Parts: sequence; structure tokens; C-alpha cells
Amino acid sequence: MFERPERGERAVLVRIGLGSPVDADELAEFEALARSAGAEPVATLTGSRRTPDPRYFIGSGKAEEVRLSALAHGADLVLVDHDLSPSQERNLEKLVGRRVLDRTGLILDIFAQRARSAEGKLEVELAQLRHLSTRLVRGWTHLERQKGGIGLRGPGETQLETDRRLVGKRIRTLESRLEKLARQRDTGRSVRKRVPVPAVALVGYTNAGKSTLFRALTGHDAYVADQLFATLDPTVRRLRLPHTPDIVLADTVGFVRDLPHELVAAFRSTLMEARDADLLLHVVDASDPDRERHMAQVDEVLAGIGAGAIPQLRVCNKIDRIGRAPELVRGAGGRPATLWLSGATGAGVPLLRDSLQEVFGQAAMRLTVRLPATQGRLRARLYDLGLVRAETADADGGSEMTVESSHQQLEALCREAGVEFTRAVSPCLPAGGFVEFGRESASSAA
Repeated sequence: MFERPERGERAVLVRIGLGSPVDADELAEFEALARSAGAEPVATLTGSRRTPDPRYFIGSGKAEEVRLSALAHGADLVLVDHDLSPSQERNLEKLVGRRVLDRTGLILDIFAQRARSAEGKLEVELAQLRHLSTRLVRGWTHLERQKGGIGLRGPGETQLETDRRLVGKRIRTLESRLEKLARQRDTGRSVRKRVPVPAVALVGYTNAGKSTLFRALTGHDAYVADQLFATLDPTVRRLRLPHTPDIVLADTVGFVRDLPHELVAAFRSTLMEARDADLLLHVVDASDPDRERHMAQVDEVLAGIGAGAIPQLRVCNKIDRIGRAPELVRGAGGRPATLWLSGATGAGVPLLRDSLQEVFGQAAMRLTVRLPATQGRLRARLYDLGLVRAETADADGGSEMTVESSHQQLEALCREAGVEFTRAVSPCLPAGGFVEFGRESASSAA
């Protein structure tokens, strides 16, 4: 696996504008990535070219300038804000005499530092090995291929071939373990789908404040830091709102410009939370002057993972930095479209709760449910989900309960408890229907 920069490493940053000048905002983001990895930028070199140089990407003159700068500043590392081919990275490393990491290698290093769950660590390692497999070079000279002649026959395999075989074997092992974890996660999702619970995923550009907003909504002590990729592993919590079925809220990894393909392919656990959501809260840093472009880049990644058609509610966060008041902007049909709030101060968070209530509360209704004494399990499940608003005991030991839920959710709960509808006087009426549950189903009795 490639060497990871340690905290305090001195680094020279390099970015080349291809066909245009270097964008100052993109350069600032790259510097933030370097600091997030624990590097200490000591020099920044920029330039422009029409096309990448086949040998060094940045050109021979700029490569020599990088070498001299690294020597003058005592740098240990050169970070290039581009994806280098294996030969370009190797040539530049040989010329400069320092370790060279391209943009993908840098982001992989950050992910390796931040992953906490077992699945996240496996996904990072898989992405690293896939990246490394294209950069294995040279065999040990004393283990060269078999030669002709007595006394010149080697073991028949170079160290390079051995490394490739071992890396390939490890990749297959990781893929197998992740497939097993994915099946376990899919099992949990299928259980949730039996009792339909609306799912909401927080998505957005990295460092937009998703985890701060997640904490403000759920009260969960999520890790929050003013740095890129502070959150990697998906965190899922229940969000309870009045007069609405419970909502599952998921905090996901932040996106970034030119997110490495290895990570998009590997981080299925986080991306699946976004792809399976009923609503996406697209969190935007309102104080970021480049927010429009960042929103477009997030939408591009969402489309790439199959989540482009999921409804979005745009949340412009960090309004405390720009002195703007909380506001809800409605779109077509009067539905909530854009919210201006601050997850850090809590200003406008009640507006977000009200908007979620409005979006998902449309499917809820108040129903009167009559349960016989034998249906204690279903009664307990209704209470556990927070759907019961009132209850009155019957003379025969049963109960009559007032619940707030969707008709589909009640049907799913009945199937889970092995109970059938026996009578529905006026179901699906927002004004208040009446549903009576009776005997166990044949499948439950079996």
C-alpha cells in the first residue's frame, strides 16, 4: 500500500491550468485537502499548459522548478492537483527526489485516516489497492525471470509479478468480504421496507455542514469538524416529527470536485443510503461564493450513482456567516424548495422540521384501530413506532386506539405481526377512518 503522509509533513503543492489560468478557488480547495491529510504546505507552484506533458504532466521546466522549490524549502512531499499516470508519477518522483502523490492518492490518504467502521476501512483499503495495482513497478534484480544456461535459472517470477498476484488476491478477498457486508445491509433494508419508513439522506459538497445539521435535527452527537471529509461512514438515526410517521435520516460522505472513481466504486455503503432515499436534503454552504458550481458537481455525482431522479430539498446552510435571516422558498405547486438556515446556531431548523412534516405528513392520516386482546405484539409495535395518540380499553380486554400513520404503513405492520384486516369501514380518509384487526393470518399460524 502506498505510504501515507504523516502529520506535519512539509509539502510543495502543484497545480497547472490546462488551457486556462489556475482557478483560485480550486487551488484553495486543494490546499484544504492537503491540510486535511496532515500536510504542511510550504510552497505552491502554478502554471498553464495547453495539454499535459506526456513525461511529467506539468512539463520539464516546471518539474525542475518543483525540484528546486522542494530542495529550498526542505519539503518531504510533492502534491499534484491532477490525476497522474503511473509513469508520470514515477518520472516526477525520480527527478524531484521526493515522494509524489496525485489528487487521487491524496484523497485516498484522507479517507484512510477518517474511516472508522469495519466496512469503511475495508472500502478504503480496496480503493487503495485498486489505485496501487496500476503503480507497481520494477522487480528485484536478483529475482529476474528465468534465464537460459546452467546456473542462471531464476525462480521464474519477478517480485513485480509476485506483488501483482498478492495484490490481486487481496482485492478479491476484500470484494468478497464487502459483498457479505452488503448482503447483511440489504437484509436490514428489506426489513425496513416491510414497514415503510420514509428515508431522507443529507448530501452535499464536503464541508457544507451536513453533520452539524444532522446533529441539530436528531440530537445525535455526530463528529463535526471544519475540515474536508470529516464524515465518511454513513450514520443513520430516527427522526420523530409530530403528526408524521417516523423518518430515517442518514448523514453521508461529502462530495468533492473530481471525486476519484475508485472511491465512487468502493463506497457503496454510503452511496446506497443516498440512492435508496425518498428525499435528498442537498446541503449547500451559503457563504461559499462558488456554491453554484459545487451544487452542479454534486448533482453530477448523484446522477452517476443512480440518484439523480430522487426529489431534492435544497438547504442553504451557514447563513450566520452572511447575516441572512431564515427563510423558506417554495417552488412549483407550493412545495418547499429551498431553505435558508444555520445548523450551527439553530436558526431556521424549525422551518426544516416543518417542511419535512409537510412533505411526509401528506401521507399520514388519523385512524381509529380496534385490537383484540390477542394482538399484544401489534399493539406494542404501534407504540414503539410512536404512532399511538390515544387508547381506550374495551370490556373484553381489547383496545381501541387512535393512531396517526399512512394506510400503507398500517398494512405493512399487520403483515409483520401476522394479522389480517377483517373490516375497513372508511380507510384512507384523512378525516378519520376506522380499521378493525382480527385473527392471525394463515402464514403466521403456520
